[in-house]
Formats: sequence, C-alpha cells, structure tokens
Amino acid sequence: MLQPARKFLPEGLSLTFRRLCLLVGVALLALAVPAASASATTKGAKRITYKFGPVDIKPGQNTISLANNNGFPKVPGYITRFKPDLVRVSDGSIPRVDVLHLHHAVWLIKGYPQFAAGEEKTIADLPSGYGWRHTPQDRWIMNHMIHNLYPEPDRVYITYTIDFIPDTSPQAKKMKTVRTQWMDVEGLKPYPVFDVLKNSGRRGKFTYPNHDPNAYRGEPRRNEWTVGEDSTLIQTAAHLHPGGLYGDLWIKRGNRKVRLFRSRAKYYEPAGAVSWDVSMEATPKTWRVAVKKGDVVSVTGTYDSKRAAWYESMAIMPIAVQPNSTAGVDPFKSPKKVDVRGRVTHGHLAENRNHGGRKWTLPDARDLLDGPVMNGGTVNIKGFVYAQGDMVGRGDAGKPPLVSPGQSLTYFNEDAPRQIEHTITACKAPCNKTTGIAYPLADADVMFDSGQLGFGPAGITAAAQRDTWETPKNLGAGTYTYFCRVHPFMRGSFRVKG
Repeated sequence: MLQPARKFLPEGLSLTFRRLCLLVGVALLALAVPAASASATTKGAKRITYKFGPVDIKPGQNTISLANNNGFPKVPGYITRFKPDLVRVSDGSIPRVDVLHLHHAVWLIKGYPQFAAGEEKTIADLPSGYGWRHTPQDRWIMNHMIHNLYPEPDRVYITYTIDFIPDTSPQAKKMKTVRTQWMDVEGLKPYPVFDVLKNSGRRGKFTYPNHDPNAYRGEPRRNEWTVGEDSTLIQTAAHLHPGGLYGDLWIKRGNRKVRLFRSRAKYYEPAGAVSWDVSMEATPKTWRVAVKKGDVVSVTGTYDSKRAAWYESMAIMPIAVQPNSTAGVDPFKSPKKVDVRGRVTHGHLAENRNHGGRKWTLPDARDLLDGPVMNGGTVNIKGFVYAQGDMVGRGDAGKPPLVSPGQSLTYFNEDAPRQIEHTITACKAPCNKTTGIAYPLADADVMFDSGQLGFGPAGITAAAQRDTWETPKNLGAGTYTYFCRVHPFMRGSFRVKG
C-alpha cells in the first residue's frame, strides 16, 4: 500500500515503511547559537545571526511547541532590525515551503510577543533612530509551529538576524525606544485562527471579524487595543495566510473612525492569491501616527472567498509603538498622510517556487469502478494512507467506497496517537495533479472539511480533539474527491450512489 506513495514526495525525499514506523520525538534544545556577524547598514549597529535549535521534526508533524531561548545579545542595547528564516541542520539550505513549513514563530520577551514570523518571512526594519530596548536579563521564549508536510523526519534551525546597537556605541545615546503592541483579530490566543468558507462574506471577499456575526460571541472584541497613553505608532505589517488580500489597521476616536494603514499581500504566485508565494507590505520608513489616550485601535483581515475555502486563517498586525510621545501625524486631521501605500520588505523567495498543479499519474476517481458499499462503515487512515479510496492505491483499495443517499461514511485517524493529524477536505475533481504550495485547494463546489483529526493540548493546537469524522448525510449523488490539508500529497475519494 505504501510503495506507490513514493511518487508524491519531492525530489530528494524518500518514503519507506521503516521510516514511517521509527518516529522520532521532538527534542527542543533551548539553544540559539550566534553566527559570525557582518557589517550592518544601520550606523553603529552590529548584524548578528542566531540559530534556535536544532529542532527535530517528526514525520508529518503540525504541532505548537514552546521552549526557552538564549539567543540574544549578552550586553544591553537596541534591536533595530529583525529578519527570520528556517534552515536545515544538515546543509544550511532553506527547505521548500511545500515540504517544511514555518507556520509561525513568535519570540516572546518578558512574557509578551515582540517579534513574529510566518512563511512570508516579513522583515521588521525600524526607521533610523528607533529600537526595541534589550537587556541581557530579559527572558526569551520561542513559540513555534513547524509543519512537516511529508512523512519524512528532518532537523532544522529557526534563524533570525538582528541589527544591534550596544549601549557602548555613541549611536545608543540618540535612540528612541519602541515596544510591540500585539494586534490580532483573535487577541493573544496561542493559536488564533478562524475559517473563511468559500463564497462567504460579500462580493467574493470575507473580512474578519466584520463578516462573522459569531466572531466573539458576546465577549469583548479581541481585535481592539485601547491606548493607555499618548503614543506614536512607528511601524506595522500584516501576517495573513494563503487567500489573504490585506490586513487593515483602524483607529476610533469618539464617533469618528479612519483607517491608519492597509498592509497588502503582493503575490508572486501565477495562480493568484492562493499560496505562500507572497510578500506583505509594511509601512514606509517615514510613517508616524500620533494616537491619544483613550483612542481605540483595531485590526481586520480580508480574504478572497471566490476561489476556495481557507481553514485556520490568521490576521495579525503587530505595531512598533513609541510610548509617551506626541510626535507624528494626527490621523483625524490629516488622514491622507497616514493611510499611504506600503512597501514590501523583500522580494520573491526561492523556496516558494514549487507551485504544483501539473499533470500527474493519479487516476480520475470519477472514472474508477465502484468500491465496496460502506454505509455507516469506517475508512481508517494509517501511515498517511486512506484505507479505501486512496488515489495512490491501486487495485480494489483505490476504488471509491460507496455510500447511499442519506447515509454517511466515518473516517478514523489511526495515526493520531503518534501526534499525526489528518483531514478530509473537499477539493474540486479530479484533484489529481502534482502537489505544491498552490495545489490542491479546498475549492470544491460542495464543501466539507473534517478539521484536523487528532489530539493535543487544549487551546494551543490545531487538533480537533477527536479522531473520527462522518461525511455529511445530505450529499447528492456523485464522486467526491478530497485531500489532507496537513499532508496535501494524500488524496482520496468516495461515491454517493443510490
């Protein structure tokens, strides 16, 4: 059964039954080793690269982990620039995003998120004269979620390069201190996600939380920050997932509300806004916004809902804030000087070039003969294979199982005890082309999704906290194709037939 799955793996990877069985544990060594520094463009700054890890990645893992991190300067000073990345331990190469995926990394400093990264790898680069204050007594914690899309173990470092101005530099005496104000549509949740269903929202766009009447269920709006003292906003940029179009930052004073900045997604993806092949716009270096005590700042995220559904999406927009400051432009007196076009912090990334969607050798499930009748039956998922109806399978096991109208089929994830999660997510037939960052998509005309079948710590995991799921009983006659959102090389089908 497993042998045909080899053709799903990217070049250079192999899938063997032995490696599937010999799962390695995640060994997070709380270590960040500084690499050799190089000259920086910022006057008086040193450019230093740190490596967090090594992090052992289990086959197919998609879990959140936290660990202490000692990767920071051992002298006081100011951090003015922060550039994140992910590299392999074996050769220092940057893994392809469709193989190993930096879902997120958050650098918690003194218990609060100060720096963050997603697969778009936006660079935080403050204007000259501003910096995050650092002391060697600060405690750093790494919160990361590295997603392995294939059943092959790996080992990586999370790297980050900083520009650092030590207190011994003459430039340090001129620095202005900023802090990070964490802005997220879901507040400070450890796993702050929401779903964007296909054709939801208005005119093909879905804005969260505006278009979700149950976003906060009567609770305080988690996407808002009430300013505690007169301050100046110095910089911001949004973090979105595939399908994301832009993140908006808003301010309300009394009965007036204006937009402060729109962080647009610049897609290099030929298929459009459907993948991680993207850069996000950040504010220009000259952007300064004066906010007053009592102002309410909020964030929203907008996704394209015409092409596909986007499960477990994010909309985060951290702000670099100079406290106790009256500098900057009053957004209510000069809104056009505030809501200006942004700039991307980097260009196209080489690791995002495998788009997928090319012709492949998988069958069109609609042309296959009927499989067994399984009304109320169970399809087990084990070793990254759907026991019945798996498109990689051949012979009888590859035939779509039959379900009568009004009946359901149960899927059971046998891999769940190994902390491997799977989904059954509808994709448009035939759903049989090559895997990449833009294929397959949750783009079926009739949508369904199981959630990530598996278990994990409550509140800090993508797991659905269950290992079974039943297909909807109201599906009409036809062949339904699906894939696993966690491991998109997995494809399957079932058939509703009277």
